[in-house]
Amino acid sequence: MTTKRVLEIGGFVSAAIMVAFGVAVILLAANGRSTVNSSLKQEKITGTPDMTPAAIKAEAAKAGLTGITFPTCTVAGKAVVDGATARCFAEYMRIHTLEATHGFVYAEMGRYEAKPGTPKAQLTPDGATNNPAYAVVDPTTKQPVANAARDIWVTETALTTALNVSYMADQLSLFSLVIGIALLLAGIGFAVLDWAAIHGRRPEPAAAAEDARATRPTKPAIA
Repeated sequence: MTTKRVLEIGGFVSAAIMVAFGVAVILLAANGRSTVNSSLKQEKITGTPDMTPAAIKAEAAKAGLTGITFPTCTVAGKAVVDGATARCFAEYMRIHTLEATHGFVYAEMGRYEAKPGTPKAQLTPDGATNNPAYAVVDPTTKQPVANAARDIWVTETALTTALNVSYMADQLSLFSLVIGIALLLAGIGFAVLDWAAIHGRRPEPAAAAEDARATRPTKPAIA
């Protein structure tokens, strides 16, 4: 087998491998996106009526919240069934949590509920404390009472992280789908180019014979 023949076959093999990889990536992307969507549907999450830009802004203003970014999407009354709606729902959850914590985030809240008369130096920005010596004690358990607002924030973080991960997985699936299509088209393109190169170099038999006759030297005429 000549080197040229090996290269010709190698071109088709490479194209076939790229097509195979493209199909595999497309199938994996479709399966990943289907898994994300089915998992979200199982949670049966539905947006609350205030999950519109206008409604949430009114609620935030009423709660005295400032300096926050409001969602531009709407999920009110809609089921969370894909990455986009999951991300939108998570954005509204954050604002609801800020309303419950009076605008304080996790890092600004103390671990315990502070008892009356706690020195200012022992208070966190939200009026709680991290010092168990100044915490309210539960009469039953004799343990410091946890800051309820801080616990709300921890729960919200866990839920919104899960929703945002679903959004990220959905976007990665779409990215993989695009890559798979690109590989598929590139493989087909290489196969077409290889086929065109092979057949473009091989003249038709009739044309080859005609070229041979045209280039055959003629005998000089005898005077």
